[in-house]
Amino acid sequence: MHRSWKKTLTVTALTSLAVTSSAWAEKLPGAGITVQPVQSTVAEETFQTLIVNRALEALGYDVLPTKEVDYNVAYTSIAKGDATFLAVGWFPLHSDKYAMAGGDKVFYRQGQYISGAAQGYLINKATADKYNISNISQLKDPKIARLFDANDDGKADLTGCNPGWGCEGVIEAQLSAYGLRDTVSHNQGNYAAIIADTISRYKQGSPILYYTWTPYWVSGVLVPGKDVVWLEVPFSALPGERKDVDTTLPNGKNYGFEMNSMRIVANKAFAEQNPAAAKLFAIMQVNINDVNAQNMMMSQGKNRSADIEAHVDGWIKAHQKQFDAWIEAAKKAAM
Repeated sequence: MHRSWKKTLTVTALTSLAVTSSAWAEKLPGAGITVQPVQSTVAEETFQTLIVNRALEALGYDVLPTKEVDYNVAYTSIAKGDATFLAVGWFPLHSDKYAMAGGDKVFYRQGQYISGAAQGYLINKATADKYNISNISQLKDPKIARLFDANDDGKADLTGCNPGWGCEGVIEAQLSAYGLRDTVSHNQGNYAAIIADTISRYKQGSPILYYTWTPYWVSGVLVPGKDVVWLEVPFSALPGERKDVDTTLPNGKNYGFEMNSMRIVANKAFAEQNPAAAKLFAIMQVNINDVNAQNMMMSQGKNRSADIEAHVDGWIKAHQKQFDAWIEAAKKAAM
């Protein structure tokens, strides 16, 4: 009986030690650490944010529900430490916002999460071909501008950019630089609603003039080269610290905007204290075509929270090797 008891005690002790060792070995770098993601109010940026959230959860972080805020608020919140990261920092478009909120002193920004994002002005191809329009400066001509007049005020109606997004500053600077103030109206507000109206007018056969960007679903509905064409600008004209930047692309075309990347911007102190998360932020990459495809599904009605979660599940499953490699690399960085 005594021997049996000792044997049981020994086995119990060894089992307990093994469980403790196993638990220690499985302790994740983010265990016990809370993360607060933020994103813009653009629903089509939820997919990108959720992929980062899932990766952080795989590292053991306690990821709070994402807060939707204006970009300016996102940068100031991250700088103060009230939020942890923004997965959709547009650069160089947000360069001024980034610098004004503290720049590299307060932010951690490494890697290119999503590359090859284009933006600019487009018109319907039929009108472009009929009137030989290829450059936005041609809208200085009142007769050309009136082709795109949707409300009979004599000026072209440009479906523009929401205040606070960054693109509105570029558009405003260019309307002045290209002498278009007297002939073009910059329509701002709820972009989703305004672009929906623009698409309706296109389907009715009316000329349209609009600003858009990629990745976004609009270019899947109004296909550049088929339904619409990009307009060039007469010369580069950007606001703020980018005023001397040449926006001419390698192919010689100049659409007035630089090619952008979505970059993950995090609180610098958090990144320094969490090397696993910092590594993750630096190495994550998602193909822009995957984002376009997901955004298109949203435009076709699959835009509820449950739908977007399912899109993220599907993307991770289809890219499981890549996702797992991010997690392993991040874990090693924490050792």
